Amino acid sequence: MKLEIKNRWTGAVQFECELSAEVAGRSYGARLGFAVKQAHENDADLSGADLRGAVLRGADLSGADLSGADLSGADLRGAVLRGADLSGADLRGADLRGAVLRGADLSDADLSDADLRGAVLRGAACPITIPDIHKAVYTAASKPGALAMESWHHACGTAHCRAGWVVTLAGDGGRALEWALGTPAAAALIYQASDPKLERVPDFYCSNDDALADMKRLAEAA
Repeated sequence: MKLEIKNRWTGAVQFECELSAEVAGRSYGARLGFAVKQAHENDADLSGADLRGAVLRGADLSGADLSGADLSGADLRGAVLRGADLSGADLRGADLRGAVLRGADLSDADLSDADLRGAVLRGAACPITIPDIHKAVYTAASKPGALAMESWHHACGTAHCRAGWVVTLAGDGGRALEWALGTPAAAALIYQASDPKLERVPDFYCSNDDALADMKRLAEAA
């Protein structure tokens, strides 16, 4: 079975490969993920490629040119995208849990609703920072009734989840980034930009108690 990777805008074939019977019997996402890995190994240009829903779990795509690619809904859990060019890429709803994006170019990428739990974003460009971020976030979120992990922002405007507090404390820049990327992606980038030594993105989906404990740990270690 032959599988083609096409450009999302022009429809031109950018890479094609033969699939074994075993791979051909899997889901389209798995077949597409296999083709992407083959393309990367062959130094194929995947800029602007249509890779919607590709299953790239654990794939090593270090240095790949995925600029402008459509990776919406892709499974990139644990993928290594170190130094990859993802500028202008569509990563809406992508599962990036545990992915390594150290030094990746994410300029103008759409990360709306992407899951970045545990992702490594060191070196990812973000101009918005919060001075002494861990103490600032813990001080704000630890006040009575100030933390509500069940929603990004509470209707009253005085309570937020952990990610919500990050974009709120970042001011106008944080709100602008939130509007462009969504709350979790914006908060993840601000966290990493504010503390370049932070190894992984915090869990924005845990309980109040777990979130407070982790925020306190980071604040005390700062």
